[in-house]
Amino acid sequence: MDPCHQFQYSLLVPLCLCLSFYLLILGCIGGVEKDGDWIMGKTLKEGELLSWKPSKNMNNVEDDDDVQSSKTLKIVFKEEARNWTDALPIGNGRLGAMVHGGVFSDIINLNEDTLWTGIPGNYTDSNAPTALANVRKLVNDGNYSEATVMADNQLPGAASDVYQLLGDLKLDFDNANSTYTEETYHRELDLNTATVTVRYAAGDIEFTREHFASNPDQVIVTKISSSKNGSLSFTAYLDSKLQHHSYINDKKQIILEGKCPSKRNPPQALYYPSGIVFSSVLELQIGGENGTIRIVGGTKFRVENADWAVLLLVASTSFSGPFIKPSNSGIDTTSEAQKLMNNVHNLSYFTLYARHLNDYQKLFHRVSLHLSKPSKATSTDSIPTSERVKSFQIDEDPSLVELLFQYGRYLLISSSRPGTQPSNLQGIWNKDINPPWDCAPHLNINLQMNYWPSLPCNLHESHEPLLEYMSSLAINGAKTAKVNYGANGWVAHQVTDIWAKTSPDRGLAVWALWPMGGAWLSTHLWEHYAFTMDKNFLENKAYPLLEGAASFLLDWWIEGKDGFLETNPSTSPEHMFTSPDSKPASVSYSSTMDIAITKEVFDIVISAANVLGRSKDDVVQKVLKAQEKLPPYRISKEGLLMEWAQDFVDPDPNHRHVSHLFGIFPGHSITPEQDPDLCKAANYSLYKRGEEGPGWSTVWKAAIWANLHNSEHAYRMVKHLFNLVDPDREGSFEGGLYSNLFSAHPPFQIDANFGFSAAVSEMLVQSTVKDLHLLPALPRDKWVNGCVKGLRARGGITVSICWTEGDLDEVGLWSSSGNSIKRIHYRGTTVMANIMSGKVYTLDRNLKVVNSYSFP
Repeated sequence: MDPCHQFQYSLLVPLCLCLSFYLLILGCIGGVEKDGDWIMGKTLKEGELLSWKPSKNMNNVEDDDDVQSSKTLKIVFKEEARNWTDALPIGNGRLGAMVHGGVFSDIINLNEDTLWTGIPGNYTDSNAPTALANVRKLVNDGNYSEATVMADNQLPGAASDVYQLLGDLKLDFDNANSTYTEETYHRELDLNTATVTVRYAAGDIEFTREHFASNPDQVIVTKISSSKNGSLSFTAYLDSKLQHHSYINDKKQIILEGKCPSKRNPPQALYYPSGIVFSSVLELQIGGENGTIRIVGGTKFRVENADWAVLLLVASTSFSGPFIKPSNSGIDTTSEAQKLMNNVHNLSYFTLYARHLNDYQKLFHRVSLHLSKPSKATSTDSIPTSERVKSFQIDEDPSLVELLFQYGRYLLISSSRPGTQPSNLQGIWNKDINPPWDCAPHLNINLQMNYWPSLPCNLHESHEPLLEYMSSLAINGAKTAKVNYGANGWVAHQVTDIWAKTSPDRGLAVWALWPMGGAWLSTHLWEHYAFTMDKNFLENKAYPLLEGAASFLLDWWIEGKDGFLETNPSTSPEHMFTSPDSKPASVSYSSTMDIAITKEVFDIVISAANVLGRSKDDVVQKVLKAQEKLPPYRISKEGLLMEWAQDFVDPDPNHRHVSHLFGIFPGHSITPEQDPDLCKAANYSLYKRGEEGPGWSTVWKAAIWANLHNSEHAYRMVKHLFNLVDPDREGSFEGGLYSNLFSAHPPFQIDANFGFSAAVSEMLVQSTVKDLHLLPALPRDKWVNGCVKGLRARGGITVSICWTEGDLDEVGLWSSSGNSIKRIHYRGTTVMANIMSGKVYTLDRNLKVVNSYSFP
């Protein structure tokens, strides 16, 4: 309705307009919003927020979400998988599968997120206090190389347990595809539907396979169909690399039962003691007048002359939490799996698919990203994605950046849902009994990076498994802290597993002796509150865990030199230095990362206490006193941000870790506005570090450059990731992407997929609870025109931005979690705005309000 007509119908409207206008400009800087025209529009439902559009037509900005949905969000192959990293992933958070798409025989690798070796463990070491005292003395005496040798020998713990695989669904098509034509083959993962499709023709018959993993029904679904009635024949069965057996029950279901070893790498794999046991159930349905199913060898289904077939797969394990032995869980895994199957047995394929789409798209469609206006004449559907990656260094196709950004969101939805385990080093996808680095969550960057996009990229539900997992770590970590270090609170080190391991890892101190993993993880608790403004979560879940993390730090920081507190021993994760005696060393005191993480945790505890009215708490008072005695950041003689407490010689200046820059990102203790000298030193440090490194290092550098507001270097790191990796000839620490867009260390680690999405969001929006920075690191000459919709900012704000010719056009802001006062920054202009809950505001490039409307 036109505003003038509204005015004629009701005298209340102008009163509401004036009131809204007054509330918004309250506290406004310079009155820049005073000339903004207010227009009352339709009400908007929460689920419709992505439909925000700029108030004016902007040339060269593609803002039709349907274009992106249909054109660019697909990973495409024109041949079946030759390597595991050619297969396409699907997942529902708990169950995962890798679809190879073989024509004559296909394999679908299966995973379940609780299948690990081992049983609950003891993560304490009564000998650690003596070793700790001896190492501290050597550090105090300046004998860093000797301290390192002693720490290597006396302070490491045991290795983590190992993530396992469930098995394989195998499909043999015999001679049915003997006339297959290679040119007709097409395999794709559609991110908009979370569906893998395989299509090919044999003679005049087209065969289609569709695969998805349903979260609401906890089932992996495969549909195989043909264009000609009665032409579908194949054999289906289950297999596993773990100790197992399979059979067909009286319900004509294939049952696969197996077990994981109770210890990692048992010497006799076929006779190992049982740890977690599992069962999987496969059910087959067919259609067609002449279709038949017969049993082959008591373990396989043979389908002949069908029109279509639907395969349903469910699984259950005996894992019942990190503190219960699987043998004591009382879970009958086969019965539980059959219950899951009973829930879906009578649901049609179309019902299952509709329920899957409804669940998935509610999450995925919260955010859209357009970095260019796609050509209507050019479709990427027919171009293998690997070819697009190969050409990126030349054409710098922004639609490929869009695809990889959304792929990270897809993978997080697929590997981390409420009630599941946190996403591990490979998400939930693994084909090996002994996978690289055990697939174990690593706490010195990798697990945290997995969850960087969850909040800014509008997937806060996917963050929940990490937060729940922290509760288990805190229980074991309190024991480790007390026994190993005589400290209060809770601690976790570099590597953990499904049993919430909190003790040091095996191996050398340079990676194993790092007790800051729990403290870093605890920052995610505050971040979850900052993005959601869920005070109940902060009070009941986050604050007790934060209090425990801070309590450990208060005891871990001891009186040191020059009146400062110090951590001793201290390492900078995985990075050696040359000690004054010219020997290699890793152990010293008060590394910069220790300082940065502690600053972050202490600031968070104080902020959380202020919100909850608990500033007088004893732990808060101790934190306030300790803050004053933390050592400052230091700049070296060369002008670098120092990584260690002393200006040691760095034998590897291009090292992959950038731990000493934590305070810039993901921390907040160093900012361009408040700390220009430190940022200058950090800028130089990052420049010297170089661009080479594994995928996670590449995207961490991109995010740091973005937070230094250096768009050129942030984009250089984005571009650097688009390097196609051949799994048969992968080198060490080269980074890049595999053909299915999995990120490479190499080998495959999923962290860079998530870190990439987070880094792109940091280039477009940065925030604190009180500040909002728009397009702080936009590469204006690369992403000239664009729109991003649905990103989240701290303070409970949702942000949508459109720009043309590298300059802001309009921004949409709204809050559904309470009123929020924000300082909004864009290219030197700052305004104050009171964002009222339940209203959508549109601001122009001068940050003046040009439109607003309400949603219920």
